Amino acid sequence: MTHASAPDLLVLHAVRVTGVAGDAAVSRRTGIDQATVSELLPDFEAQGWVTHVAFGATDGWTLTERGRDEDGRKLAGELEESGTRTAVERAHRTFEGLNGRLVRACTDWQLRPTGSDRLAANDHSDPAWDARVLDELIMIDDELAVLVRGLADALARFGDYGERFSAALVRARAGEGQWVAGVGIPSCHAVWMELHEDLLSTLGIPRGA
Repeated sequence: MTHASAPDLLVLHAVRVTGVAGDAAVSRRTGIDQATVSELLPDFEAQGWVTHVAFGATDGWTLTERGRDEDGRKLAGELEESGTRTAVERAHRTFEGLNGRLVRACTDWQLRPTGSDRLAANDHSDPAWDARVLDELIMIDDELAVLVRGLADALARFGDYGERFSAALVRARAGEGQWVAGVGIPSCHAVWMELHEDLLSTLGIPRGA
């Protein structure tokens, strides 16, 4: 049976995987109504788990070190309670096999080496080059869908990653190239990075380990 995470874990963890997020973004990310989110986050701030930041056009909540520790404690407890560690570890191994391909595809979308400059920016004037990258992302999307279905059968909170990646890819294929690796939007790369952080933090694996 699929395990449904507690609202307090969902909200705290959404801030972690997003990096910086306002109440509305956390609500969308978790599916929890904004009124509940707006009650929980100030409580978390009082506990020292989150802090509100603002810089430039960005403002929202971000985790403190104490909050990361609390999130890790909640995640470990959930993994033990739900008995889903094996399923998440299996998904993580599959993800690692796909990760190099995704990173390479996003790099090829941003760079197109020339004879004189191997770091030349991709000006997207070569449709064959871009089509090859998009074809690779389509194949990754198919494999990610299978991975996410297996994960969501164990922990429901993983269920939207496949849909979000596919939605970004649809926009990229329609000519909105920023949806491959753009920042500040849920691009293919941004969704992938969130899933990576989610898997690592759920299993208690330090990034770069």
